[in-house]
Amino acid sequence: GTAVENFRADEDTVSFRVSGTKDAQFTLELEADSEYKVYMDDVNVGDMKTNLSGKLSVSVELGGDESTEVRIVKM
Repeated sequence: GTAVENFRADEDTVSFRVSGTKDAQFTLELEADSEYKVYMDDVNVGDMKTNLSGKLSVSVELGGDESTEVRIVKM
């Protein structure tokens, strides 16, 4: 399975740590039709835009006992 820990959210930022034995995909509901910067382990992995319902889907590569810090910041 996949675990999410240390989840925090405020007006502009969502952050959490995700761990698991296999790659994972997660979907967040954020502000509709908005742009966000996505960081994994403090590395900018790109800009993404939510759809009209505010959904943002992100994939993360995991394996073994690895965990990844995810941070999503509204632009």
